[in-house]
Amino acid sequence: MFSSTSASLFFITSYGGLYISDVQKEDALSTYRCITKHKYSGETRQSNGARLSVSDPAESIPTMLDSFQSREVRAGRPVELPCIASGYPNPAVRWIKDGRPLPTDGRWTKRITGLSISDLRVEDSGTYICEVTNTFGSAEVTGTLTVIDPLRVTLTPKKLKTGIGSTVILSCALSGSPEYIIRWYRNTDLVVVDDYISIRGISNETLLITAAQKSHSGAYQCFATRKSQTAQDFSIIMLEDGTPRIVSSFSEKVVNPGEQFSLMCAAKGAPPPTVTWALDDEPIPRDSGHRTNQYTMSDGTTVSHMNVTSPQIKDGGVYRCTARNSVGSAEYQARINVRGPPSIRAMKNITAVAGRDTFINCRVIGYPYYSIKWYKDSLLLPDNHRQVVFENGTLKLMDVQKGMDEGEYLCSVLIQPQLSISQSVHVTVKVPPLIQPFEFPPASIGQLLYIPCVVSSGDMPIHITWRKDGHVILSGSGVTIESKEFMSSLQISSVSLKHNGNYTCIASNDAATVSRERQLIVRVPPRFVVQPNNQDGIYGKAGVLNCSVDGYPPPKVMWKHAKGSGNPQQYHPIPLTGRIQILPNSSLLIRHVLEEDIGYYLCQASNGVGTDISKSMFLTVKIPAMITSHPNTTIAIKGQTKELNCTARGERPIIIRWEKGDTVIDPDRNMRYAITTKDNGDEVISTLKLKPADRGDSVFFSCHAINSYGEDRGLIQLTVQEPPDPPELEIREVKARSMNLRWTQRFDGNSIITGFDIEYKNKSDSWDFKQSTRNISPTINQANIVDLHPASVYSIRMYSFNKIGRSEPSKELTISTEEAAPDGPPMDVTLQPMTSQSIQVTWKAPKKELQNGVIRGYQIGYRENSPGSNGQYSIVEMKATGDSEVYTLDNLKKFAQYGVVVQAFNRAGTGPSSSEINATTLEDVPSQPPENVRAISITSDVAVISWSEPPRSTLNGVLKGYRVIFWSLYMDGEWGEMQNITTTRERVELRGMEKFTNYSVQVLAYTQAGDGVRSSVLYIQTKEDIPGPPAGIKAVPSSASSVVVSWLPPAKPNGIIRKYTIFCSSPGSGIYPAPSEYETSPDQLFYRIAHLNRGQQYMLWVAAVTSAGRGNISEKVTIEPAGKAPAKIISFGGTVTTPWMKDVRLPCNSVGEPVPAIKWTKDSEDSAIPVTVDGHRLIQANGTLVLRSVKAEDSGYYTCTATNTWGFDTIIINLLVQVPPDQPRLTVSKTSASSITLAWIPGDNGGSSIRGFVLQYSVDNSEEWKDVFISSSERSFKLESLKCGTWYKVKLAAKNSVGAGRISEIIEAKTHGREPSFSKDQHLFTHINSTHARLNLQGWSSGGCPITAIVLEYRPKGNWVWQSLRTNSSSEVFLTELREATWYELRMKACNSAGCGNESAQFATLDYDGSTIPPIKSAQGEGDDVKKLFTIACPVILATLGVALLFIIRKKRKEKRLKRLRGEMGLLQRMRSECRAVLSWTGLLHRIIEWFGLKRTLRSSRDDKATIPVTDTEFSQAVNPQSFCTGVSLHHPALIQNTGPLIDMSDIRPGTNPVSRKSVKSAHSTRNRYSSQWTLTKCQASTPARTLTSDWRTVGSQHGITVTESDSYSASLSQDTDKGRNSMVSTESASSTYEELARAYEHAKLEEQLQHAKFEITECFISDSSSDQMTTGTTDNADSMTSMSTPSEPGICRFTASPPKPQDSERGKSVAVPIPHRASKSKCICVHILLMCCVMQRQIHQLNILKETVPVESRRSGKRNSLPPSTALTFQSIYFACVCSRG
Repeated sequence: MFSSTSASLFFITSYGGLYISDVQKEDALSTYRCITKHKYSGETRQSNGARLSVSDPAESIPTMLDSFQSREVRAGRPVELPCIASGYPNPAVRWIKDGRPLPTDGRWTKRITGLSISDLRVEDSGTYICEVTNTFGSAEVTGTLTVIDPLRVTLTPKKLKTGIGSTVILSCALSGSPEYIIRWYRNTDLVVVDDYISIRGISNETLLITAAQKSHSGAYQCFATRKSQTAQDFSIIMLEDGTPRIVSSFSEKVVNPGEQFSLMCAAKGAPPPTVTWALDDEPIPRDSGHRTNQYTMSDGTTVSHMNVTSPQIKDGGVYRCTARNSVGSAEYQARINVRGPPSIRAMKNITAVAGRDTFINCRVIGYPYYSIKWYKDSLLLPDNHRQVVFENGTLKLMDVQKGMDEGEYLCSVLIQPQLSISQSVHVTVKVPPLIQPFEFPPASIGQLLYIPCVVSSGDMPIHITWRKDGHVILSGSGVTIESKEFMSSLQISSVSLKHNGNYTCIASNDAATVSRERQLIVRVPPRFVVQPNNQDGIYGKAGVLNCSVDGYPPPKVMWKHAKGSGNPQQYHPIPLTGRIQILPNSSLLIRHVLEEDIGYYLCQASNGVGTDISKSMFLTVKIPAMITSHPNTTIAIKGQTKELNCTARGERPIIIRWEKGDTVIDPDRNMRYAITTKDNGDEVISTLKLKPADRGDSVFFSCHAINSYGEDRGLIQLTVQEPPDPPELEIREVKARSMNLRWTQRFDGNSIITGFDIEYKNKSDSWDFKQSTRNISPTINQANIVDLHPASVYSIRMYSFNKIGRSEPSKELTISTEEAAPDGPPMDVTLQPMTSQSIQVTWKAPKKELQNGVIRGYQIGYRENSPGSNGQYSIVEMKATGDSEVYTLDNLKKFAQYGVVVQAFNRAGTGPSSSEINATTLEDVPSQPPENVRAISITSDVAVISWSEPPRSTLNGVLKGYRVIFWSLYMDGEWGEMQNITTTRERVELRGMEKFTNYSVQVLAYTQAGDGVRSSVLYIQTKEDIPGPPAGIKAVPSSASSVVVSWLPPAKPNGIIRKYTIFCSSPGSGIYPAPSEYETSPDQLFYRIAHLNRGQQYMLWVAAVTSAGRGNISEKVTIEPAGKAPAKIISFGGTVTTPWMKDVRLPCNSVGEPVPAIKWTKDSEDSAIPVTVDGHRLIQANGTLVLRSVKAEDSGYYTCTATNTWGFDTIIINLLVQVPPDQPRLTVSKTSASSITLAWIPGDNGGSSIRGFVLQYSVDNSEEWKDVFISSSERSFKLESLKCGTWYKVKLAAKNSVGAGRISEIIEAKTHGREPSFSKDQHLFTHINSTHARLNLQGWSSGGCPITAIVLEYRPKGNWVWQSLRTNSSSEVFLTELREATWYELRMKACNSAGCGNESAQFATLDYDGSTIPPIKSAQGEGDDVKKLFTIACPVILATLGVALLFIIRKKRKEKRLKRLRGEMGLLQRMRSECRAVLSWTGLLHRIIEWFGLKRTLRSSRDDKATIPVTDTEFSQAVNPQSFCTGVSLHHPALIQNTGPLIDMSDIRPGTNPVSRKSVKSAHSTRNRYSSQWTLTKCQASTPARTLTSDWRTVGSQHGITVTESDSYSASLSQDTDKGRNSMVSTESASSTYEELARAYEHAKLEEQLQHAKFEITECFISDSSSDQMTTGTTDNADSMTSMSTPSEPGICRFTASPPKPQDSERGKSVAVPIPHRASKSKCICVHILLMCCVMQRQIHQLNILKETVPVESRRSGKRNSLPPSTALTFQSIYFACVCSRG
């Protein structure tokens, strides 16, 4: 036994293994034996002795000595999982369960021998991995632990009481261990399956008994077995007479005919019975009048109802319910009387069974009746105690007797006092059989057996049968059955065991069937089935002594033993222990045969039948070969001779064989080995000699002893010692001035290492100049070499020593020391302000000798030095490019002083900073307007404006002065000319202002850099003054004595008109009397002056009056009253301007006698179209034309004509309808990290001056738009304070007096910057120890956008839980409280406004002694976390992406064109190269013609307008492609005839119909914004220009126009007077413009009549993103167009539009015209061209054509409308032009 002091050194496992920790030399001096003690018998056994061979430790990787693969243990018990490994240094052990470290639990104990778990639970099941690791490697073992619950069996039902013939189901439920076996027992006997019993279920867990018999009663057991586990449960089954019984019934009642009644009958029985109904012994039919239902209650009661609806007299009588099951039946009856005339149904004869009760019903129907009486043989019944007559007329005969009760019975019913009716019935009595009792006598094997079954009474014939165990017995196989009339005998000629069982005699006749059962038991004396025989046993192995007997009852077997080899003297019972057991077949098992087991054995059997039997045998024990002596360990010196001895004993002959490892040693083949053998008494000694010993002999040698009965082996560990191998040297860490070495001693020469030497030198020196470190302790495997020079190259080697000698030098390593941080600052730092927000910094690299490595980059620190600044530096970083560097600091404050320092850095770190240098940013415009702006009106034309200086911090420079901007606002909503005054004072006086006029005033401050922000608009009104003269005056005679004078209000009312004064004088009188004065209200603009003299001339004039006084008089007109009053119009013509969607009144007041007739017409080209009255137009009684909700197409010249019999008069009114402005052309001109500069070209102003612009912008992935209001004079705007590196969406709309116009195309732009990224050149970890790690975060590059946060997540490798650390610092961060000697995973995420960058890394903390830990070699389990996360995250990500995709489709349908543009940028870049070749119009058309060819002509006849394709041959004969003009003109004419108004798709607006704007007479020239011809002209000198003529066509009927509202066209091209007007449009929408032309062509090719106007592209501007310059090309100079550079950004085209001219109609005669107007055949050639440059440059416009034709309301609601077939376009190609020619 081990002492307490050594308890900590020795470990005994639960399975008997001994392990010794920290083995010392003295442990080899002891002898070790294993002693076992039997748990029950107390017997002890001792093994042979063993000794240790202790050698010096040798460094090696761990090897497993003991492990496990799988264990199965019951819950609640302890278990030990062995994991024992050897290795040097001693390996560390780590346990893992199911891929995770062991949980913290007191039940788990880690021991040197393995893992112990107490009180096992089911959740402890799993896969266990034991990892053992030392500095040389690792090993692992994997095993499975299965914890099973103890078997638990539950048998249901626990107790069952049921009736014979029912079905019994027993269910056996198990829990706990799987893979069990179930057996069923009844009354301790194994259940045998037969006709009644079956066992079902996958595991036989269900026992089913059908038609259960009395013999099936008893105790049933369910036994479950799994290996050594057994569990059982039992159930008691009691089968009783389950004959049904009536537990609830109905009573007698009287009902009326038709009165519904219900009868209930409830019965119990086992199994539950079925209830049937009868009426007067007849089954009740199921029909609509008789319904039954039946159900079973929870207590087994069967309830049945009989429902009778509308009963008749025939439904009366005795109702009987009968309950039946497999056991028997029961019944109940009662009379139900239905009122009506009584009568008796015919009664059937009855058969009764003797000894039982019988009921006879008198089948009376009808009610009432007086009485029912029964008679037999004329005697009134009852006449004895066995007869009962019930009140309902039923006769009951109890214990029926054949002689007394058989006969005729009469039922008599008294229906009136003197009147009776009767019926008779005959009763026949049958007698059942009666079997006399019989018994089976005790029987033995071979006896004769005769059993009679006698029926003592019963009606003949009687049939008798026999059954055995429920089965019919047939004669044969030694069994004979003889039957007579009333007797049957069973005869067995020779009884055997198969005749055991239950025998039943069954007798039956017409009355009943009876039976009697008895059991036959056959007894058999014991006999040998297998007799014992002499046999041999092998020492130490198992042996079985065979002996098998049978008999009935089963005999008991006893074994006895007599020791010794002589004659047996006395046998003794053998004690049954764990080593010796009796098997179920009666054989004797000896698990381990010993020498003491030799002797005689007796097998004796008895069962109480006959005499006992016995048989003896002799057991001989043979000894196998055994090794008795050998050295466990021994040592040899390399090169010397060594002998190994081995001793064996056992049965001769014995052969001894030597093996080295697993190889048999053959001295004949290997002369280094010699083997000798000699006998020494009963032992054999064998010697193995090694000549000489070698390193390869340091293995296990084994000697094998073999004889006929077994073999044994002895292991000898031989250790051959020699000088060690040189260590393997590795560089663990190299720094600037030190390095850390680590080495591994692979082979120590089988002797303990005593020390190490390290030598190192400069690479260029010899080893004679080496430096060395000697006698390093053997327990150390690493060292630090210090005082090295940075960036130097060194050679290193080392030696190892043991007691045998010194090793060879190790492999020479070469290392380079790392760089150090620079020791000097950058030189010659200078600052140069560049803009108001940027400063350029220049410098030179530090001195070469101070750089300490390669300069990787620089950090520029800058701070504001103005008062109030925080004084902290902001840091930006850039990579080094050479000896001289330049960097521009931007996003600085305007006109502010900054201090700048510069630091250089290399891989090692950052050096010292330069001295701070200051510089001031340039001036900029003020960022805020002047404050406290006030405006005061002094007079009607003078106002004073005052203000105060803006805040100094917002001036952004030196204030130079102020500028006052003001403009007038007229009553019609128009703005006057914008004026400005510059001053240095803070007050200004505005003179010469228009009187009584509203003015808008803004004030701004300006610096040297320019104008600052304007102040908010301030409104002021000048004071009233006397008005100007009326703008016009008319006077017309209305009769012989009266005239009517009319006038227009003053052009300059200068106030509110209070009244008008009319003056009338007669200059012909010679004397100028004072004129007569008449006054009218300000709303009345005409006056009738009566009582004048006929034929006399009068002079009239008018003056307006305001609160300031009477104004200037109008022109004077002379008029003379006349007798005849021709039609005259007193209203005035001229121009009327109105906003759209307003009601307009065009007055046409007339005078004359008779009353003139009024007619309104509207000019249309060369004709005047009468104005029709409809819901939109109304002509009032006074001649006024009212236009309701005017639209753009209502503009034009209206003529009012007044006519009577004496003449007519005409006025012309030019109506101008103002509409919202067209969409601007928005482009991006410049971007920075925080700003986007936009430029735009306004579209048409809609007839009203533009009031301003609304700019909306939002982040690309957001729908939150922000609004910016911009002055109307601005054409660019800078969005500032934007997020760095972010995409923005921008759109712009103009606003005039009518309202806001269409929104421009949404454009996208991105501010400079990107997400952070980590530089691989920077070292992430600057220091790591066992519990801390220091991280250098300077490797994060900001990407141009400041880093807002850095998130670090780290966790031990294999762990699930991440630990987080958030920091805003970009220098150093410490990770604390780390585990020692642990590998960690690190994830980093740095975020700025542009996004987030990610980086991951792995690192390992040091061991407690400062040593590093090996890398994790096993890849098993490394990806488990990722795989699990991927498995979990995949459905979530897919679902999220699906929702996001749906959101994008639904919410961003309007912007999908812009989204697609990004993805197609690569395609567009490739297409630009093609654009360079075809940029000019000449090159473009020539290239297109080369690609496609002109392979089709259109042939048409005078009567056929269809387009007919022609063959290539016809085409080549008719057309020469070289003759085509490269300029194309497209005419959009108006219509000559009334075939419907022209559809001008270029100005369709919500709420309007697209109809034509016609030109008018040259005398009434006015603004017309609609072009009707587009011309691209540049023809060859020899080729005349060809003009493509096409027409417009209405969509719908001739006059009923049906056109959806649309904002599909991005260009509205305008015409102003005959001189024309220039309009700037962006080539960004060039494709839309060409789409416009294509749509026009699609309409025009269907029309018949054309007129021509012309529109010409005069020049284009292509903007270059790298320059603000623009290149111009004109159609007049082909070379200039050809030389234009390929546009990389959207450009600008200038269009000159001119209205139709009179001569156009003549010129149209010489050009192609539609087919109906041609006199001869012509051919029209259409060029099908692909829009290359412009269309490809903005390809997304084409993709959005469908969207552009959807009305505003539809697009807002998310709906889509399909294009009309006539306007559908092909996305890849567009019919751009059609060139037609005659002939």
